[in-house]
Amino acid sequence: MSTDEQPDSLAEQAAAWVPPWARAPVPAERAPAPEPEPPPALEPELVPAAELAPGPEPVSAPEPEPVSAPEPEPVSAPEPEPVSAPEPTPVVEPSPVRPEALALLDDGELRAALEAILLVVDEPVAEVILAQVLEQPTDRIAAVLADLSAGYTAAGHGFDLRRVAGGWRLYTRPEYAPYVERFVLDGQSARLTQAALETLAVVAYKQPVTRGRVSAIRGVNCDGVIRTLLSRGLIEECGSEPESGAYLYRTSTLFLEKLGLDSVEELPSLAPFLPDDVEEIADAQR
Repeated sequence: MSTDEQPDSLAEQAAAWVPPWARAPVPAERAPAPEPEPPPALEPELVPAAELAPGPEPVSAPEPEPVSAPEPEPVSAPEPEPVSAPEPTPVVEPSPVRPEALALLDDGELRAALEAILLVVDEPVAEVILAQVLEQPTDRIAAVLADLSAGYTAAGHGFDLRRVAGGWRLYTRPEYAPYVERFVLDGQSARLTQAALETLAVVAYKQPVTRGRVSAIRGVNCDGVIRTLLSRGLIEECGSEPESGAYLYRTSTLFLEKLGLDSVEELPSLAPFLPDDVEEIADAQR
């Protein structure tokens, strides 16, 4: 290859170069041609700076992170509930008195049933309670009780049926009280003192009343007597006075029962027992 036929650039030279294994074999009879002289070194061409500046590196898209599927939570099978053996049904014995028979009581049976109940009560029993127990109208119970009381009085029995403290109870008649006292007390008396009776009378007529008010009316300290009446169950506390905060006292149901009264309105009036000059005595004490 002559100098005129040399490629103009290194790229053309590289393209024209054939590797040894690709060259055609040389015949044996011919002498090997002299190796060509190496081409003169060519000066490198000047490349503009704009072409030599490195271009922007390609930005590779981030590889997506592998998303792992959530592992399924183990589902535990519900434990079988323990099966308890059924409780045996209690056997209810039939009542000797049939409920339907209570509604068919005639007047004679109702009178006998009321007498049997009144003989065992220890305090007055109301008509409403008797009506509930016997399953009868309250008006019928009240009428039969009033008829029983009138019948005992007309027959002259030693006991009487009275309405006291909001209920009914059997009592002995006053004319036979000496015989009853002799049997019950047997010579022992448990009477209230004069001071206790006076204090009880003040509470009965002035109730509700404070301890200080009772002491002022009687003119002496009544603390001990008040405690005695409370222990006997004849009086009871019923709140406190708003102004002073002192306890208020009133008579109890036992008080009405002992006196045979239905309410405190049946207490006798004090006017006949007061002196004529009560106003002068009150002014003198001031």
